[in-house]
Amino acid sequence: MTGVQIIYGMLGALAIALAHASYTDIRRREIENWLNAGIALAAPVFWWATGMSLWPDIAIQIALALGVFTIFTGLFALGAMGGGDVKLLSALALWFSWQDMLMLVLVMSIAGGILTLFMAMVHTIRRSKGNLEIPYGVAIAFAGLWVIAEHYFNHSVQI
Repeated sequence: MTGVQIIYGMLGALAIALAHASYTDIRRREIENWLNAGIALAAPVFWWATGMSLWPDIAIQIALALGVFTIFTGLFALGAMGGGDVKLLSALALWFSWQDMLMLVLVMSIAGGILTLFMAMVHTIRRSKGNLEIPYGVAIAFAGLWVIAEHYFNHSVQI
């Protein structure tokens, strides 16, 4: 198996994991810890397959993930985001470059805004009681799939 086959196989597995995260967030408003851990723990194999060097490439990925975790933990503390969402974003930061993470956050924000408007309409139409809960994992998964498709499947992988 070549490095390119491993890369695309892992990206396919990541896409399946993101779809599962989206599904469970819709059904239960929860993204399982084992799924986030699996995404994070698979990143070193992806680093190896893409030929990343320990310094500075992998160090940058780890720093990016810590930065993402710190920033989005602040949003969690404010009640704007769930803990599973923060962990999923942090795990994805281990896979994507900082440029791809900026794209992910932009697409996530737009998708999250649209999702919030849709959920608010459904909440109002159904005259639901209680707080409006947004399955933000859907927006995160959509953005992650967008980045995978844009960066990896619209361009050839250079090894």
